[in-house]
Amino acid sequence: MADPTTAAPRATTSSAEPDALVIGAGPAGLSAAAALRHRGLRPLVLERAPQVGASWRGHYDRLHLHTPRRLSGLPGLPIPRRFGRWVARDDVVRYLEMYAEYHDLDVATGIEVARVERGTSGWELPATGGRVLASPVVVVATGHSRSPYIPDWDGRETFTGELLHASSYRNAERFAGLDVLVVGVGNTGAEISVDLAEGGAGRVRLAVRTPPHIMRRSTAGWPAQATAIMVRRLPTGLVDRLAPYVERVSVPDLSAYGLPRPQTGLYSRVREGAIPVQDVGLVAAVRSRRVEPVASVREFDGATVRLVDGSEMTPDLVVAATGYRRGLEPLVGHLDVLDERGRPVVSGPRSPQNAPGLYFTGFTNPISGMFREMAIDARKIARAVARTR
Repeated sequence: MADPTTAAPRATTSSAEPDALVIGAGPAGLSAAAALRHRGLRPLVLERAPQVGASWRGHYDRLHLHTPRRLSGLPGLPIPRRFGRWVARDDVVRYLEMYAEYHDLDVATGIEVARVERGTSGWELPATGGRVLASPVVVVATGHSRSPYIPDWDGRETFTGELLHASSYRNAERFAGLDVLVVGVGNTGAEISVDLAEGGAGRVRLAVRTPPHIMRRSTAGWPAQATAIMVRRLPTGLVDRLAPYVERVSVPDLSAYGLPRPQTGLYSRVREGAIPVQDVGLVAAVRSRRVEPVASVREFDGATVRLVDGSEMTPDLVVAATGYRRGLEPLVGHLDVLDERGRPVVSGPRSPQNAPGLYFTGFTNPISGMFREMAIDARKIARAVARTR
């Protein structure tokens, strides 16, 4: 048997009819397929990109998992120890390639599914090339990062500088000496700001709409994820009351630098989809004034960007770290399985009542770590599918 830590993935399809179709060959889709295969089922993974892990391949160069290696492995194959405690982007991609090979998964790349339709005996998926694939079970695992989103700011089309979504940012090399405004202070915006400051940008400002909760990635060797796992099932109000004490001990007050402590509860924000920022250099960059927090963007006017506090600037580059849309409406919006925000009404091992055999995974952003929760969901989905056969 090939060494699972060095083998390359294969992209093929089995001649047998699949027991399940999995849409998306990222960590959520691959882990679901591996768990289904462990249950004796034959899943087929459909991926629109040429390779597995497309989303991770497209992230900025300095990205690492914010969760430690030992708590981030997918079902059936730990992340290799040689990848270090905080796994780098390229090693995450290598791990996903290894994972597909190790579990001997059928992955059909270059196939985009246009729509999930009800069939005579399950589900039918019209796909690239006029093909229609059918299966009693469909697992949708297209992920959070399917559709980059830039707000429709007034005057955006008149901006004479460069406007770039964070999904297109790789590193600071070509922006040396430039005046840069990064919009959005989630983990992506925070890291890109630090990367630009360390990479030689002339000036870096970070537009903040709502001050974030900032947590150390680990304290005295104890990872923030371990604490998050412990408190995840506690009442939201209790965690909100406890979190400020932890924040005050671990992160200095940055109010004097334009980044005040948040007034909203940490876990309340998580419930709304806002994960705390893991500090991988932001605090030091703000305190040294290499990254300058400013107010949020109101509008563009030619070379000028106006902020909500009335101030103006003329940056050479604006990086919109403004997130993504799940983009599930064209795929499943007609099935009445999404809520008003475009999120699946249920996920993990539960199918919507009106859509038996349809599962969703990878669309939540849990405080306890996405890879960990994807792994848990994968096993639960496989168990639920196996019970119906």
